[in-house]
Amino acid sequence: MGKGKLAKFAEMAENPLVVECPFWQLQQEGFPLKGKWHEEFFKNDNPIVLELGCGRGEYTIGLARRFPEKNFIGIDIKGARMWHGAKTALEEGMKNVAFLRTNIECIAGFFAKDEVAELWLTFSDPQMKKATKRLTSTYFIERYRHFLIDGGIIHVKTDSNFLATYTKYMVEKNGLPMDFFTEDLYKDANTPNGLPGSFLTDIRTYYESMWLERGIPIKYLQFRLPQTGTLEEPDIEIPVDGYRSYNHQVVSTKKTGK
Repeated sequence: MGKGKLAKFAEMAENPLVVECPFWQLQQEGFPLKGKWHEEFFKNDNPIVLELGCGRGEYTIGLARRFPEKNFIGIDIKGARMWHGAKTALEEGMKNVAFLRTNIECIAGFFAKDEVAELWLTFSDPQMKKATKRLTSTYFIERYRHFLIDGGIIHVKTDSNFLATYTKYMVEKNGLPMDFFTEDLYKDANTPNGLPGSFLTDIRTYYESMWLERGIPIKYLQFRLPQTGTLEEPDIEIPVDGYRSYNHQVVSTKKTGK
């Protein structure tokens, strides 16, 4: 491991906005802040919003600045990336931001029932080869039910036509309420079509800027997750993203995508 990464990990360990819990501790002792984020960390009752796979934390920070009446937690396993957002939040004295370093598959162990109001999935890996690894798969959606309020909002912002299409079909297959969907967010931002807010285009992640520079349209979905109801995977064929698959002409289905 390089000296730069070691220095960042040392800073993260001293940053009071960063929370870590080793897997062995999570299994043996549980997470001490589970069910106590409002009381012991944020010291308020404001809604908690998670960004899963937050990377550098640009969106977590941007949302926290825009919505001081909410609490935001950026979650990622890559501590060296998260360092950027955690450092910025600490330097700015932000009180409504936290960063949690963990694997998202363990996410249900960190939050209690009804403790979270919203989820953001910003430029997640579309995982075109395996459905259960997609953060909008029913595998993960079922996990979100453990801590998301009934009818809690899930935002998906992506460059991937594959992930947007898959998520849209998953939502429709399971009758989940869809609040908004666009295949070209920045084009629709200039039309009176009920766009949820300018923050959708004002706040950009590193990867978002990269895709926009390449002329790739950004997709956005907003849907709600009821706590009840059986979830089923959509059985459809979806062409993979050519620029992510080296132009291999293949498709993913319910059978091949798992």
